[in-house]
Amino acid sequence: MEDINLHFTGDFHAITSAHNLLSAMIDNHVYWGNELNIDIRRISWRRVMDMNDRALREIVMSLGGAKNGFPREGGFDITVASEVMAILCLAENLSDLERRLGQIVIGYRFDRSPVYARDLKADKAMAVLLKDAMQPNMVQTLENNPAFVHGGPFANIAHGCNSVIATKAALKLGDYVVTEAGFGADLGAEKFFDIKCRQAGLKPDAAVIVATIRALKMNGGVKKEDLSAENVEALVRGCANLGRHVANVRKFGVPVVVAINHFISDTDAEIAAIKDYVDRLGADAIVCRHWAEGSAGIEELAYKVVELADGGQAKFQPLYPDETPLFDKIQTVASKIYHAGEVTADKAVRDQLKAWEEQGYGNLPVCIAKTQYSFSTDPSLRGAPEGHVVHVREVRLSAGAGFIVAITGEIMTMPGLPSSPSAERIFLNDEGEIEGLF
Repeated sequence: MEDINLHFTGDFHAITSAHNLLSAMIDNHVYWGNELNIDIRRISWRRVMDMNDRALREIVMSLGGAKNGFPREGGFDITVASEVMAILCLAENLSDLERRLGQIVIGYRFDRSPVYARDLKADKAMAVLLKDAMQPNMVQTLENNPAFVHGGPFANIAHGCNSVIATKAALKLGDYVVTEAGFGADLGAEKFFDIKCRQAGLKPDAAVIVATIRALKMNGGVKKEDLSAENVEALVRGCANLGRHVANVRKFGVPVVVAINHFISDTDAEIAAIKDYVDRLGADAIVCRHWAEGSAGIEELAYKVVELADGGQAKFQPLYPDETPLFDKIQTVASKIYHAGEVTADKAVRDQLKAWEEQGYGNLPVCIAKTQYSFSTDPSLRGAPEGHVVHVREVRLSAGAGFIVAITGEIMTMPGLPSSPSAERIFLNDEGEIEGLF
């Protein structure tokens, strides 16, 4: 566990290095004469690091005189938000990786024409840095079952799925493949269906929505410190959140089963209430005790997933067709998945989307960056809100990854640390073992 959650195989370091190599080559090109006529005011490529550091969100670079280059504004994103991360997770092979890296738009010339990573001759060296990181990492569970752990684009700010290579390798090796699309089905599942499945030609046969009684009680208004106490009334109120997720996934033509991730504080009355609610939705809710019992505690769910997958019920289709205009795609996700009443954006955002359509990017899917704590852009608005406003404050082109990022609300592509960061509680004990990681 510690290895996976720290440095693991070095994949994140490779992605960070490849991304920042391109950043360095941009400023180096400008320093040595700017043959490509890059307008430094319109350089859109930021730097990344695998650390939450809000102080680096917006910075001024190249201070200190002519020897250090031309001063300009820039900033850092977290590595999981890097387009290079998305490219690694969506590329089919090494040649596709290099092609996608070359398609990265780093900014614009004075005549407003785009500048690509291949124009800077950075794509091939970036691919070399990513050569080993492109290989899926196979690990094993405590019961010796194989699992691929590859890639890490967070679903609240990126497309939220493991690599296409790992998924397709697993499909060749196993009879059934379960893949994660996390941070809420309104984010991870939507992006899995609309981005990854669309690009990779995948057609899922079933979906498992994981729920906890604790989370549903929080959606029903219970404070975090009171979640261990039985509260069936609050649970029933919070089930509206689960019902929304079930309905959303069904919109993609995929049958659903609900997995109740069991906690020791869950009571029989609460379990019965959630089962009754899901039953009224025409689905099954199955209690899963794998945390305590391993595979034996999740056997019933496994059989149900097999039943759904083999039942031929799935008629998968993405939420919107390729030819839908970009802003309409954002509105479609916001209305059909978030149940928003309106999507707003400044004129500059709308004009940018139209410009990208004119440049040939109008067929790309959209990747909406939004809080994972709510269907709305307000993380404190729990349950299943209706009619809220989704404001798109910024859009970014990820031409190599093959999608448009729409940043909403207060979501940040470079997070900050909380008032009491986990680092304060992580340490090496006297035997040299890591403690406090969770």
